[in-house]
Amino acid sequence: MSNNSDQAYVAPRLTQFAAGGGCACKIPAGLLERLVSGLPVGGGPEPAARVLVGTEHGDDGGVVQVRDDLAVISTADFFTPVLDDPYDFGRVAAANALSDVYAMGGSPVMAVNLVGWPRSVLPEQALADVLRGGADVLAEAGCPLVGGHSIDDPEPKYGLAVTGVAHPDHILRNDTATPGLPLTLTKPLGIGVLNSWHKQTGQRSEAAIEAMTTLNATAAQAALDSGLRTATDITGFGLLGHLHKMMRASGTTARVDVGAVPYLEGARRAAADGCVSGGTRRNLEWVRPHLGQPDLDELELLLLADAQTSGGLLLVGEVDVPGAVVIGEVLPGRGEHTIELA
Repeated sequence: MSNNSDQAYVAPRLTQFAAGGGCACKIPAGLLERLVSGLPVGGGPEPAARVLVGTEHGDDGGVVQVRDDLAVISTADFFTPVLDDPYDFGRVAAANALSDVYAMGGSPVMAVNLVGWPRSVLPEQALADVLRGGADVLAEAGCPLVGGHSIDDPEPKYGLAVTGVAHPDHILRNDTATPGLPLTLTKPLGIGVLNSWHKQTGQRSEAAIEAMTTLNATAAQAALDSGLRTATDITGFGLLGHLHKMMRASGTTARVDVGAVPYLEGARRAAADGCVSGGTRRNLEWVRPHLGQPDLDELELLLLADAQTSGGLLLVGEVDVPGAVVIGEVLPGRGEHTIELA
């Protein structure tokens, strides 16, 4: 539940001040790929560090090697309110930003706040609660908050730039999937449609809030301990979008057992009631040409493409952690059809 019960003011419904919400407000995947396709990857003729993971495959963070035994991970993630409650919004945004470091197999070592806030519209105390929520999650992760940057913005936004570290030989990445291994999902889907339901009705889904504020640290460590090498987190591009990127980068195809994919309580009902974001619909439009003739109705496809915020990890291999479910397997590459739905 919210941690605002002791506040003297009535917190505004933050989601009403944003056109989108959470990771559903991302620039569409296809457009983003075109925009970054020409950007340089290296750092000139004598770069200070060797790039291990750059922009080529749209992985969760950038990685450079600075010593034989040390790689540095850098990522940034911020978005418009996904929840009405300021404190919970801050918690979710921080967990989501940290997730990119965990998805690369790293440990977060410092973070800086990224803030956009309409000062003339929303109260100062609401922003203080957002920042407090983010700080509490950083404290849970053992990650120091060392600064930040803020602007006066017509639309509220919050997130973090996070720096992490890892051993160069133990990076989790999205381009190393191997045929014959299982696909494991560590959190249920349905966060996006439940957040859309929350925005429309004002009612809270405690299951969605619990999922979004649960750190992916335990799952990432279990993946490393089990010798896994391929991972991504499921956020704004949905399960289908992030899985497509992983399979395309690895030259492989995924077979997904649709019946094995777990969903949060109330997600199907919310989707059936039309609580589907524009981001989710764009996800499905982008990935549909790469699906191997799915015999599924549109609602099922939208749920699989649902734009998650602070979702779970998608791992190639199995891990023994609470909530982890095997949802399919990796197959040899089949050209443009990177996902088979069974």
